[in-house]
Amino acid sequence: MNLTFTTPTGMRFFTYPTALFCLVILLLSPFLPSPGYAQDGKLKVKGKALDAQTNAPLIFASVRLFKQADSSFVAGAITSETGDFTVETVAGNYYAVLEFIGYKSIKKSPVRLTKENSPLDLGTLKLAASASTLDEVVVQGEKSSMEFSLDKKIFNVGKDLANAGGTAADILSNVPSVAVDVEGNVSLRGSGSVRILIDGKPSGLVSIKGGSGLQQLQGSAIERIEVITNPSARYEAEGMGGIINIILKKERKEGFNGSFDIITGYRPNYGLAANVNYRRKNLNFFVNYTASYRNSPGRSTQYQEVYRNDSTFLTQQNSTYKLKGQNNNARAGIDYFFNDKNVLTGSYTWRISKGKRFTDIRYRDYISSLSNPTSITYRTQDETETEPNSEYAISYKRSFKRQGHELNVDLRYLDNWEKSDQYFGQKTVLPDGRPSTVPNSLQRSINDETEKQFLVQIDYVQPFAKDGKFEAGLRSSSRDMTNDYWVRQQTSDGGWVPLPGLTNDFLYEENINAVYGIIGNKTRKLSYQAGLRAEWTDVTTTLKQTNDVNPRSYANLFPSVHVTYDLPRQNALQLSYSRRVRRPTYNDLSPFMTFSDNRNFFSGNPDLNPEFTDAFEVGHIKYFAKGSIGSSLYYRYTTGKIIRIRRVDANGFSNTRPENLATEDSYGAEFTSSYTPLKWWKMDGSFNFFRAITNGNNLDATFQSDTYSWFVRATNRLTVWDKTDIQLRANYEAPQQTPQGRRKAIATLDFAVSKDIMKNNATLTLNVIDVFNSRRFRSITEGGNFYTENNSQGRLRQINLTFNYRLRQAKKKTKDVGEGDY
Repeated sequence: MNLTFTTPTGMRFFTYPTALFCLVILLLSPFLPSPGYAQDGKLKVKGKALDAQTNAPLIFASVRLFKQADSSFVAGAITSETGDFTVETVAGNYYAVLEFIGYKSIKKSPVRLTKENSPLDLGTLKLAASASTLDEVVVQGEKSSMEFSLDKKIFNVGKDLANAGGTAADILSNVPSVAVDVEGNVSLRGSGSVRILIDGKPSGLVSIKGGSGLQQLQGSAIERIEVITNPSARYEAEGMGGIINIILKKERKEGFNGSFDIITGYRPNYGLAANVNYRRKNLNFFVNYTASYRNSPGRSTQYQEVYRNDSTFLTQQNSTYKLKGQNNNARAGIDYFFNDKNVLTGSYTWRISKGKRFTDIRYRDYISSLSNPTSITYRTQDETETEPNSEYAISYKRSFKRQGHELNVDLRYLDNWEKSDQYFGQKTVLPDGRPSTVPNSLQRSINDETEKQFLVQIDYVQPFAKDGKFEAGLRSSSRDMTNDYWVRQQTSDGGWVPLPGLTNDFLYEENINAVYGIIGNKTRKLSYQAGLRAEWTDVTTTLKQTNDVNPRSYANLFPSVHVTYDLPRQNALQLSYSRRVRRPTYNDLSPFMTFSDNRNFFSGNPDLNPEFTDAFEVGHIKYFAKGSIGSSLYYRYTTGKIIRIRRVDANGFSNTRPENLATEDSYGAEFTSSYTPLKWWKMDGSFNFFRAITNGNNLDATFQSDTYSWFVRATNRLTVWDKTDIQLRANYEAPQQTPQGRRKAIATLDFAVSKDIMKNNATLTLNVIDVFNSRRFRSITEGGNFYTENNSQGRLRQINLTFNYRLRQAKKKTKDVGEGDY
């Protein structure tokens, strides 16, 4: 039996066996309602949760009420971004438990709630960081791997067993709504225009190489990932699809504590990681270090037809490669607490990556049909690459007397460098293996890139009235990048001559200055926030050899509006709007072409312009005893849409580069859920359905697409026996139309099992990433004179074994006092 899915317009776009339908039902299980989904209480208990040391609000701390008589669970809530919470229930005698990972829990008793004292204010509750070994603490639950607020989703990396031994790119590829392709490029809700931040700021990890640099950051250094789909004016306007903020591990608990990882795997994956912290009175020292060695194989195939002079020329291309890489990342810093309201932090990050890439490419050429071969060409690539990067940062935080009144100042300097030295050998033979008339060749390419960036950012928050807040800030960044690139070919006498058009110096100078202001308030159940951000951009690109200078200067306003309404029974609704921009990046503008495959070139476009997007979103969130569910409807209108366009010449050689298309309309629905049906079974899931209408008739009347697509992801984690967890994680991305063709479906399954050992101070985790070796990127691209099919697999099935040891960070023992799990 087969199932056929049909779009509202009647277009059939997907057919799959019944087995997949059963899988989809399983994946959607987190969204099924649970018994006791709503509560009937009308009275309220409220309060605020703060860090006892810094007075900072504790976001997503759990608050639960239990009956005084029998300790049965009644109701719960999660603290907001300001640390506030409200729990609804009926009148009665209770006690409250407030808890947060890494802090000592607080029990507030008695809590006598009546109609007369509702809303009952528990006041400000301050939690102290745990200074003792955590396996001696009895708590009532553990932090969920996925948490929600209306404008942000947070994914706690450590709770996902499949992340053990992986990279930052591996972790992102399994975050709901996020996709990572074979080259490491990141997209959010189908949009490749995503701003990636490290600890809320730009980083060298996502600079020269874009998102692909995340393949060199070991996942064990990451604490959590925040996904912000419709940012407010306080965030820089860059990133049409939204912002992904990667938070690295850093502790501030008293005394000496830390965690250590040892990783081994097949295919070769060896790593060490240490996250160490020491806190004594006013000083806090932290060090993160990761070292890894990987030998990652990959493979790809391509079939292409080129039509010329009433003839068809066919090529079958097969590529295999191995990328051997050694990566070292070190990050160290110090916090100095002048007092509980003044903190100065200095840090230094150093990273060096050394890699060797070996590639074998075979081209088989035919005329008219595959039964008429004409030649076979063999090409090899031998690349040595070195990337040292440094980052210096100083930040200062001043908290004033009134809660929420604060000043933040951040200064940072990035100094990145990359050197690539490549040799390419090529020979062509006849179909029967005899030498052809095409001479053998040896080529060499040097690519030196540098980046220097200085950033200053100041943010100020001033509360007013009871719940009002005014925010203002400024940001200034200056970035200079250079690229010295040349390709030479060896002559018959052993000399080297440059190849025409493949030698130049490319300079990129960028200055962006911004100011913003936000005002917000709350009246009863309605909260609102309106902001405006102004940005001035000045970008100049220069090709030195040809003296081709291309300056760009523009000023833009980026408004944002967020309105939230609190509904009964732990529900909330938010309407938001923001204007976003995607400025062409360095790689988007650089005209230099990749040369490893001399028939398929990829380059930037010096004439590329920015794209602008108006984003609208309606979000809903509901908390209940066994979990939470979030949903949203969104719409984006984009002008100057940037998409990579492939063109093929008469000889079958292609060039793919970014172009500005006219417009794109994109809208969809997203559902994300965390659910605990039983105390030994936890589930996280997401489902996203969208439609994108792309219009590129400003370039070519054929550059059009109207696609319906969807993707679904789910994680099931089961505790099968004492201190042993099993996890299954499934991903499916449906087919999608593009302006030049279509991208085929992707389905993967990951498996992991973990066991706590050494008195809960250590954990052993075994995972298998891509169990069925099915993570293949398949696409079809068509033009007036060509047809191309691509099938690539940048990461084969991976098996990792990770040993994690925690020094004064042992897992907490759990004792059930109710059904809630927040």
